[in-house]
Amino acid sequence: MTRQLLTILLPAFLLAGSAHYTFAQTPAATIAVAPADVTQEIRLRDGTSAFGRVDAVDGTRVTFRTLAGATLTIDAADIVSLATVEGRASATEFWKADPNPTRLFFGPTGRPLKRGDVYLGVYEIFIPFVQVGLTDRLSIGGGTPLVFGGGGDRPFWFTPKYTVIARPTTQVAVGAMHIMNIDGDSLGVAYGAMTQGTRDTALTVGVGYAYERFEDNGAPVVMLGGEHRVHRHVKLVTENYVFREGGIASAGVRFMTGRLSADLGLATPLGVDDVFVFPVVNFVWTFR
Repeated sequence: MTRQLLTILLPAFLLAGSAHYTFAQTPAATIAVAPADVTQEIRLRDGTSAFGRVDAVDGTRVTFRTLAGATLTIDAADIVSLATVEGRASATEFWKADPNPTRLFFGPTGRPLKRGDVYLGVYEIFIPFVQVGLTDRLSIGGGTPLVFGGGGDRPFWFTPKYTVIARPTTQVAVGAMHIMNIDGDSLGVAYGAMTQGTRDTALTVGVGYAYERFEDNGAPVVMLGGEHRVHRHVKLVTENYVFREGGIASAGVRFMTGRLSADLGLATPLGVDDVFVFPVVNFVWTFR
């Protein structure tokens, strides 16, 4: 059974495959003083932008205090967009948070997808995937291959996930990836995942159980992954699996800008006679 499951998951991983940040037109009537712990990005009609927060509003005049402490007085008509952003300020610039924090390349982290957030991913070009935050801890999603030439019913999967612990630097989640219509049967992986660290640097450990419906020959799967941000737009990522017949090792980079993240990496199966490497190419768009 485990080998059959890997026949599905390995191509999904290798071959066939939240930021809370939205720009919108900002009518003057909706501009208000922001709480002291909020960071906003303001964009003006002349193309300039700044990070900080709205400090005062007097009719159509808006006072914006930047992270560096400068005060800008702006006419509301010149504001193209005003959005709340998550991230951290470095010595010289503001680093927006990773827009795709709930997954590494493919496997889940312990982090939740917040209520109302949605991400649409395309893994390895041919596997679309959508996940929706129902609450601040519970999300559900699914997908199906864009190209399927195996005959019979098209396979599809759904992915419930619930974050049990959601602390600033520790998150623990449980969930499953359940795949339907595999030779008239269904199979999947039930898992638990713990992430320790920040949105910039963290370690994720996952333990799962690969199963097949009506069968009792399931097998454990262990995942060890990590992420480390080296630039405001670049993060190093690794995701590795160990299971009964071998494993998968992968490493690469994530490029981040606004609501889009793009993963580029290399992966190789372990425990096989011939060593070969496959590309990892993923794109994820997060929106609210």
